[in-house]
Amino acid sequence: MNTFSELSETDPTAPRGDEVILPPRWIGCVVGLSSGIFAVSIGMVVGALGNSRSSLDLVGSSFIDRTPLWLKEQAIQTFGTNDKTALEVGMIGVLIIASVVLGLLSSKRLAPLQIGILVFGLLGAVSASEHVGAGFISIIAPLCGVAAGLFAAHRLHGYLTNQRKLSRTPQQSRVPLGWDRRSFIRTVGAFSALSGGGVLFARSREQARVQQLQDLTQIPLPPLATDNAPADPATDFHPTDPYITPNDSFYRIDTALSFPRVDRAKWKLRIHGLVEREKLFSIDDLQALPQVERIITLCCVSNEVGGPYIGNAVWRGVLLKDVLESCGIKKNAEQVLSTSLDGWTSGFPVSTAMDGRDALIAIGMNGQPLPLMHGYPARLVVPGLYGYVSATKWLSEINITTWSAEQGYWIPRGWSRDAPVKTQSRIDVPRKGESISAGKFRLAGVAWAQHTGVQQVELRIDRGAWQSCDLGVDLTDDAWRQWIFDWDATAGEHTIQVRASDKSGYTQTEEVRRVDPDGATGWHTREIRVI
Repeated sequence: MNTFSELSETDPTAPRGDEVILPPRWIGCVVGLSSGIFAVSIGMVVGALGNSRSSLDLVGSSFIDRTPLWLKEQAIQTFGTNDKTALEVGMIGVLIIASVVLGLLSSKRLAPLQIGILVFGLLGAVSASEHVGAGFISIIAPLCGVAAGLFAAHRLHGYLTNQRKLSRTPQQSRVPLGWDRRSFIRTVGAFSALSGGGVLFARSREQARVQQLQDLTQIPLPPLATDNAPADPATDFHPTDPYITPNDSFYRIDTALSFPRVDRAKWKLRIHGLVEREKLFSIDDLQALPQVERIITLCCVSNEVGGPYIGNAVWRGVLLKDVLESCGIKKNAEQVLSTSLDGWTSGFPVSTAMDGRDALIAIGMNGQPLPLMHGYPARLVVPGLYGYVSATKWLSEINITTWSAEQGYWIPRGWSRDAPVKTQSRIDVPRKGESISAGKFRLAGVAWAQHTGVQQVELRIDRGAWQSCDLGVDLTDDAWRQWIFDWDATAGEHTIQVRASDKSGYTQTEEVRRVDPDGATGWHTREIRVI
């Protein structure tokens, strides 16, 4: 007897001369894929109608929450700021492969595919239930997808089995016996069209939501008193890069797969915990407070020596110290724990917020309202600390608490509680892999040592003597300093290294350390070919 995977077989129970046409085994893959895509698309449609986060987004966020430290760092080093896109593509790939495999296993019995659809749907619902602000619709959406996927699977699978069953039962002759290709193809086409339309609808709704938020970020900032504005930095010192990093070039590293839901009219910043007076601040309330602008460099703890995850911007906002003092900090307070609209948390010492540094609740960046990707409507900017303990974007609340009561997002995941930014320097010119011509050439880069300040930058070539570089403007200890070095380059292969010394007398260490648990160390080294 021929196998089920063949295009046809002669069924011994059928009337003589009647040939039963059976589908090839791989058709089960089509059933699985069509059902899986239909389930996901219906879930996306329900989520979009309810203005909630998509199930894929929520499952991805749950995956990020459980990602081990080594895998998180590997993703950033491999994909950079495209790590979220890589995760989304990976999740879609897993869904496609799982749907195909489950469909193949369900060629004769539908149970494997049904179980798979149910498991994936429940995973989406559980992921929604554990995320702050996900909402009831976010839990219902994947369950609606389950119902849709089971319906599609049952309908499509029927074309693979019903006719075969009929061929084994005495009845009026039907020629040809076997599965109904045309009906199957029409039904697959219908489900595919509905799936495609659903995905497009959900995507368009999400794009419209994000555009509405982008429109809100265009509302002008309040006027700034002249004495609260920083001095204008020099713009022509570094041969390639500006002193102030443009908004669209500023690095972005966070755990958010989609922008949080922001309602400007309802948004409030809540300050509570170990304070004498709990307070709520609206956008208008923050804008009515005395505004300041400060040039502050932010650096990600995941930045390797010489890496790109650092930027220097002019931040506009209110001093965190003033806001906290207006609430009255209790004596036993130890930690400023801040929370994002999507539930992400970070914490740093109360003493850091109150020691006189320009820690800000920022509402503007480089003269413009805070961009959505950088934390609209408000975020924290704390000079001298890595962002994973301080730079909460899409700020929703500040809880004044103790170290034993609460932990920020990354602390239980293996990162250090204390995270002062390390004194570092970087070679920007020439770029990695760039060849230069022999003769006069200007080497350039940046150095930083927030909240201490850069005193000196030194460079050496081919492990010779250290030579001092010319330094750019020193407007604030909280910002980087650009450096240049005019070199008479000779033909051949050369090794260039740079190191910085801060105003406390500390010189950047040569010891090479990984980024975890509290930032990388070592001298940035670049191999250069001079022709």
